[in-house]
Amino acid sequence: LFLSEIAPTRIRGGLNILFQLNVTIGILFANLVNYGTAKIHPWGWRLSLSLAGIPALLLTLGALFVTDTPNSLIERGRLDEGKAVLKKIRGTDNVEPEFNEIVEASRIAQEVKHPFRNLLQRHNRPQLVIAVLLQVFQQFTGINAIMFYAPVLFNTLGFKTDASLYSAVITGAVNVLSTLVSVYSVDRVGRRMLLLEAGVQMFLSQVAVAVVLGIKVTDHSDDLGHGWAIMVVVMVCTFVASFAWSWGPLGWLIPSETFPLETRSAGQSVTVCINLLFTFVIAQAFLSMLCHLKYAIFAFFSAWVVVMSLFVLFFLPETKNVPIEEMTERVWKQHWFWKRFMDGDNHHIVNGKITANNGASV
Repeated sequence: LFLSEIAPTRIRGGLNILFQLNVTIGILFANLVNYGTAKIHPWGWRLSLSLAGIPALLLTLGALFVTDTPNSLIERGRLDEGKAVLKKIRGTDNVEPEFNEIVEASRIAQEVKHPFRNLLQRHNRPQLVIAVLLQVFQQFTGINAIMFYAPVLFNTLGFKTDASLYSAVITGAVNVLSTLVSVYSVDRVGRRMLLLEAGVQMFLSQVAVAVVLGIKVTDHSDDLGHGWAIMVVVMVCTFVASFAWSWGPLGWLIPSETFPLETRSAGQSVTVCINLLFTFVIAQAFLSMLCHLKYAIFAFFSAWVVVMSLFVLFFLPETKNVPIEEMTERVWKQHWFWKRFMDGDNHHIVNGKITANNGASV
């Protein structure tokens, strides 16, 4: 949310995905720490767990030096501070058009007394539905199941304990490098293209893993053999790579840039809540699913990949290079399906002024 509000339109996607890049770097470091502390008996796991306090401390200290966004300052009536911050982050004094748009958007936002209740109104339904479904779909790709339980999964495939942790480090490194692909390409090829390409790649890699495990791993044998085991690791890395440049970062980026100012904070709160809820659900259910479904768990997740790819194809609009305050006019009112929900939206912003649908200034 913070990054979407301060980013220039042309690089909003890439700048926002730097958030996800740092998440993946954190995951990689966590895997490296686990790999190192696994050799310390019997208290290595305590060291691993306690070291998580370091990034928490850094995050808290860093928050003390971060200024509010211009949108937030202006919405709270601190117009001069908002303009000063806008000039600073844009690197120019010529910010009047953008400043006026934010001022007018904040006036609309101040008319909304109950933003969470306002989220349920008809004209906010497209953004809410997409934000919620993106979080559900992100978890049903199976990524957290694979990343959380990579050591368990690789142990099941016949790797020894050290090798399984090492394999988890490999997937973490792939995650970081592939997120860089998204940083570079998201504002060039667009959100939809990345999601659709990744859908094909995730589906094929998961089906390949399911087929190999279905044929080679049975109730009487869990030894894949070296060649097949390497193939499974490669397919898992292929899956992680496609997720890292698509559903991973874009699941956060798209909701943060699509809500109007009056419901943006509330909408992002719902987004995070749904994400953590389904992260919890998948984390709790995965081991039981792995025991009962076995290789079919990858078929289960691949079926969900098909569903979410079809949703993207038909219902997710492209938001590349669209100013964040112009989403309603240029995206939602132009979409073949969602435009029907915009009928009750009687105002929009043109050249920094709110106008009614009949063109009169408000």
